[in-house]
Amino acid sequence: MLNRSLHKFFKLESAPGILLILATILAMLFANSGFSGLYTHMMETPVAVMFGQFYIAKPLLLWINDGLMAVFFFMVGLEIKRELVEGSLSDSSQIVLPSLAALGGMIVPAAIYIAFNWGDEAAMQGWAIPMATDIAFALGVLSLLGPRVPAQLKLFLLALAIIDDLGAIIIIALFYTSSMSLSSLGVAAVMIAILFFMNRKGVVNNTAYVLIGMILWTAVLKSGVHATLAGVILGLFIPIQNNRESFVTLEHSLHSPVNFVILPVFAFANTGISFGGLSPKDLIDNMTMGIFFGLFLGKQVGVFLFTYFALRLGLGRMSEDVTLGHIYGVALLSGIGFTMSLFIGSLAFECHDGVCFDLVDERLGILLGSLLSGIAGYFVLKRQLREHV
Repeated sequence: MLNRSLHKFFKLESAPGILLILATILAMLFANSGFSGLYTHMMETPVAVMFGQFYIAKPLLLWINDGLMAVFFFMVGLEIKRELVEGSLSDSSQIVLPSLAALGGMIVPAAIYIAFNWGDEAAMQGWAIPMATDIAFALGVLSLLGPRVPAQLKLFLLALAIIDDLGAIIIIALFYTSSMSLSSLGVAAVMIAILFFMNRKGVVNNTAYVLIGMILWTAVLKSGVHATLAGVILGLFIPIQNNRESFVTLEHSLHSPVNFVILPVFAFANTGISFGGLSPKDLIDNMTMGIFFGLFLGKQVGVFLFTYFALRLGLGRMSEDVTLGHIYGVALLSGIGFTMSLFIGSLAFECHDGVCFDLVDERLGILLGSLLSGIAGYFVLKRQLREHV
C-alpha cells in the first residue's frame, strides 16, 4: 500500500515542487528550533578529497552548491541541447516569442532591484537574483491545473524557462567569478577542446564524455569560474545525432536523482532562515523589497509586456486556444525564482577572500516573491481556464 502510494506520488508532475516545499519547511524548522546549531554545524562541516598533493577542501554547503548542483546544470545542458536540436527551440519561428519573453523577464526584474538598491555597493551584488525562473516549480504549479492547460502554453513556459536558465548561466559566467587561475583555465580549455573533438568525430560513448567532464569540473572549480558551468558545457557537447536513444536515456536517468534528491537537498541546505533575528525593518529592507518586487512585479510585467508587443508586431504567434489571460498567468508563474534565485544569491553574497557581506538575508525576498507569484499565477490561470473551456 505504502509502496504503491509512493510510486503514484513520484509519478506526479508536481512531485518535485512538493518536495522542494517540504525541504524548505524542514530547513526552516531546523533553523528555528533547538537543532539550529546542529543545522549550522552540518552545513559548515569541512569535507576534503585528496589525491596525493592535489586536494579539494570545502564546507558541506559548498559541496552541495558546487558539486551536486553541477549535476543539475548538466541536466539543464542536456535539456537545452535537445530543445535546440529537435524540440521547441529547434524552429527559429518558435524561438522568438519565448526569447523575447525571457528577455523582458530578466531586464525588468533587474531594473527594479537596481532601483531599490542604487548606491548600495554591497547590495548591488544581488542585482541578478530576481531574474531567474525555477522550471520545476513553475511547471509543477501549471501541472496542478490538469489537462485543460493548452499544449502550446506549456511549451511556451518550458521554452521561456529554459532560455531564462541559459541567461542565468551566462550571467553567472560573466559576473559571479572570483579571482581566476590561468593554469586551471588552461586545463579546462584543453578538456573543452577534447569534448569538441570527440563530438566532431562522432564519439557516442557517454561514459567517455562524463569522465572528461569530471576533469573539466575539477579544473573549472579550481579556476575561480563557478564549477556548475562545467555541467552545462558537458551537456551541450553530448551528441544527440546518431545517439538519440542513449542521449534520451542519459537525460531521463538524471531526472529522478536531480528532482527528488539534489534539488530538495539544495533547498534544505540553502533555505534555513532563522526568524529569531528578523525584525519588521528586515521585511522592508531595500534588498528584500528589490528581490520581492523584482520577482513578483518585475517578472509578470517584463514577460507579459514583451510577449504582448511581440505578438502585436507579428514577431510570433500563439494558437487560438491561448489567450492573453493565459499568457499573463504564465508571466506570474515565471516569478517563481526559488532554486535558481537561491543559487545566484549564494554566489552574490558568499564570502570572498575572508570578506563577507553583512546584509539582510536575501532568501527572505526570494521565498516571499516566489510564493506570491506561484499562488497568484495558479489562481489567475485557474480562472482563465474555467472561462475558456
